[in-house]
Amino acid sequence: MRYKDYYAVMGVERDATQDEIKRAYRKLARKYHPDVSKEPDAEERFKELGEAYEVLKDPEKRAAYDRLGTEQQAGQEFRPPPGWNEGFEFRSGGFSEASPEQFSDFFESLFGRGVHGGFTGSARRQFHARGEDTYATIHIDVEDAYSGSTRTVTLSHAEIGPADRPVTKTRKLNVRIPKGVRQGQHIRLTGQGGAGIGEGARGDLYLEVEFSPHRYYRVEGNDVFIELPVAPWEAAMGATVKVVTPSGRVDLTIPPNSANGRKLRLKNRGIPSNPPGDLFVVINVVLPKADSEAARAAYANFERAFEFNPRAEIGM
Repeated sequence: MRYKDYYAVMGVERDATQDEIKRAYRKLARKYHPDVSKEPDAEERFKELGEAYEVLKDPEKRAAYDRLGTEQQAGQEFRPPPGWNEGFEFRSGGFSEASPEQFSDFFESLFGRGVHGGFTGSARRQFHARGEDTYATIHIDVEDAYSGSTRTVTLSHAEIGPADRPVTKTRKLNVRIPKGVRQGQHIRLTGQGGAGIGEGARGDLYLEVEFSPHRYYRVEGNDVFIELPVAPWEAAMGATVKVVTPSGRVDLTIPPNSANGRKLRLKNRGIPSNPPGDLFVVINVVLPKADSEAARAAYANFERAFEFNPRAEIGM
């Protein structure tokens, strides 16, 4: 996936006002409209222009896009940085300048395809309409999914300020994290979305859950993985060791002759969703350092005790 410089596509500076962006779009749209343009790449340029305008004309999308910084170059290989859009609210309004099917993978990786919204003709005439739903990402700890919790979340949204440029404003909400919540699940906060028009009710806010990187745990779907360091003699002869899991300590039996990378399954000890996931303990055999005469002698005795070639299976 390639990075797109929407400001370069529009031919405007990064500090351009909303009015300057609108004028640039209208000028270029006339130039590259496929029905009138004689440019050989008119259709592709028109699609790129519509996508760029969809982002830069919207205060929330523009402010979030600007978070990516200026280090990226157009055409560079790109992956969104982890948590780049955390806590930023995006509206669910429809796509006015281009069909969502025309948008690139780059756009989708940042904003998704969106939800068609907008007001009906009768709503416009009566000046009463429900507010738009908004969407944001929230990062939680794995432990929150096991027990549930309440978090204070800071959300940002953008508005057009006096200088006709996006201005970022923040608000704080207390959010209840339900037990068993999964990666990618949405938490709905009724009435916390965009303001309605006239007597219209506020929209809803949807928080998409992502798990923060953890020192010990890794989550895949409803399953949780933990890497367990064990001594060579524990792996070879078997042992019972205490393992700290998100739901508490457990006594884990390591079978004899457990190879490095072996997975031991603890059923129903993963994310306590419906159905619950499993917890997988991955064996990581750790070798003591040969950093003393006694340690080197012990390794020499170990070598003499076994007729063992670790490369025998590959013919070496």
